[in-house]
Amino acid sequence: MAIWLTKESKVIVQGMTGSEGSKHTKRMLAAGTNVVGGVNPRKAGQKVSFDGVELPVFASVSDAMASTGADVTVIFVPPQFTRGAVVEAIDAGIPLAVVITEGVPVHDTAAFWAYNLAQGERTRIIGPNCPGIASPGASNAGIIPADITGSGRIGLVSKSGTLTYQMMYELRDIGFSTCVGIGGDPIIGTTHIDALAAFQADPETDAIVMIGEIGGDAEERAAEFIKGNVTKPVVGYIAGFTAPPGKTMGHAGAIISGSAGTAEAKQAALEAVGVKVGKTPSETARLMRQIMSGN
Repeated sequence: MAIWLTKESKVIVQGMTGSEGSKHTKRMLAAGTNVVGGVNPRKAGQKVSFDGVELPVFASVSDAMASTGADVTVIFVPPQFTRGAVVEAIDAGIPLAVVITEGVPVHDTAAFWAYNLAQGERTRIIGPNCPGIASPGASNAGIIPADITGSGRIGLVSKSGTLTYQMMYELRDIGFSTCVGIGGDPIIGTTHIDALAAFQADPETDAIVMIGEIGGDAEERAAEFIKGNVTKPVVGYIAGFTAPPGKTMGHAGAIISGSAGTAEAKQAALEAVGVKVGKTPSETARLMRQIMSGN
């Protein structure tokens, strides 16, 4: 089983005819994702071939949904057009929008997230500036490599795309139910807490890996949520233990204010609620192996 993205998910790609959209549509199809079309108002009515698979191009998300039954959109559009693309997806009422685009202005993200809330949060937004979501063996929506792990019973949520891939590889022999890269911008649509709640409710996820990083208080808030709501074992990793003091590292959201947001503070908050925290990705994987083996 998987959260949010399953084998039955029907995926469209906003920006499918662009260079990045085209490249990753091809990769998603190769991974077995049920991609059913793309959106580009200027090329509506055309068809695009991907290694023999012909996909229609629609004028809008609502048109694509009406014609194909799509329930997931992956957004590969330039930053200046991302706000409009997400609002269009929200207006269409698509259940899941995966926003890959990097460099989206924070005020644009704030605007489309506020708009989503005003519309009753009908659309789950993952991202922006994220690698997407993959349910190994079932579907892959975004840019996560499809061949580095198999299906299994670990859930993974991560701010970092690169660390998502590394953890998937480290635990490839055990496998994952779903891997969610939520992105590292200051404002994102789906949080650690959202993913933790979904994995807790998923009967085929037995344990959870949560990857965070220095800056902000998302991991501390996740720790408080785990304390009252998560009974499954959680292993954590915080990127940035070796970051030089006073330096802004990594994502735009990795900003430390005083003692708040440091790797040490996040580790302490997680360990206080029973989460085992590794100092390196390899150590984190080892801790998860111990849990999965019953040791």
